[in-house]
Amino acid sequence: MKKTLLLLIAIVCMSMPVDAVSYIYRGRSTYSSDIIATFDGKYLYSGRSTYSSDIVYTWDGRYLYSGRSNYSSDILYTWDGRYLYDGRSTYSSNIICSWDGRYVYSGRSSYSSDIILSVVGKYVYRGRSSYSSDILYTVTGRVPVPVLLAVM
Repeated sequence: MKKTLLLLIAIVCMSMPVDAVSYIYRGRSTYSSDIIATFDGKYLYSGRSTYSSDIVYTWDGRYLYSGRSNYSSDILYTWDGRYLYDGRSTYSSNIICSWDGRYVYSGRSSYSSDIILSVVGKYVYRGRSSYSSDILYTVTGRVPVPVLLAVM
């Protein structure tokens, strides 16, 4: 019985789709020549590369680290799901920006005049805009907000 259960679990796990690599493109483009960053769920790479020498940031779901590091001394930002903090701090005085599911606001604000980015589908727009001329990035796949902000 245990062997059968383990075999079933293994088959289910192998048939589940693996998270694909996500790309961040400049503007509205999806040409490979316009890829500015690649994200594999843990590492953000420069350009289309996935070589360890091209790792710019490491993401663990809460902290964004410089390079391939996961040392506390290399923490650049802390994320709590709503606020992005400078360094390892979670003090309100260290809030860089806030996120409400669609908009990124400057600091702790939630005023429409303080919107710095809009994320709609696969596009990241400048400010509160949704005009195609204001598209900063096109994102394929899942890229967490702190990682996306680090690209900027």
